Amino acid sequence: MPNSRRVGAWLIDFALVVAAACGLAVLTFHRISALITDVPELMTKGSWHFVKSGGDAQGAAGNVVDSLWKDAVGYVQQGFLALIVLTFLYQWLTLTCTGRTLGKALMGLRVTPRTPSRTAVRAAVTTAADVAVYALACCLLVQGWLVLSVLCWIAAVALFLLNVLPVLSRSSRSLADRVAGTAVDSPGFAGLPSARREPDQPQRNLTSW
Repeated sequence: MPNSRRVGAWLIDFALVVAAACGLAVLTFHRISALITDVPELMTKGSWHFVKSGGDAQGAAGNVVDSLWKDAVGYVQQGFLALIVLTFLYQWLTLTCTGRTLGKALMGLRVTPRTPSRTAVRAAVTTAADVAVYALACCLLVQGWLVLSVLCWIAAVALFLLNVLPVLSRSSRSLADRVAGTAVDSPGFAGLPSARREPDQPQRNLTSW
């Protein structure tokens, strides 16, 4: 099986992940914007923090800002979590129902066997290698944990390479295939059937005329 078709299938599937990420980013931006521009909510929070502050207006304002920041970080983390869940469900449901994602279908590839347990494991490893660890690194960065974020990015790159590089081997099985016990074949490009040869017809004896 040409490795270019595996790469093409991955690019198509990853493009869908990027499209989902863009949609979730827009949704998260609107949620944060609504959080900041919700004047009644801000007044309620400000009043509550002021009452608890014992007259410390500066401290109350700082508490309001901290509360808004925590809510905004929470929205960002929820967006990344939603992306991980959507990616996993896309991989698992398509492989379980049809044995192929959209990218694999367009490239004429299929994952076998496609039992729910095997496809779930394969989808989990693929999601971790393509999205989940990167998303965790971004969440750590937003939280302010820079060192852990950098270590997580290194781990994400290492896991991605461990999943991709085995495809270049003779077996063409990724880390996800090896862990899940699956393989990728190409039933859609098995080649055209050869022309069926008709049996030789006996020649007619023209001398009998």
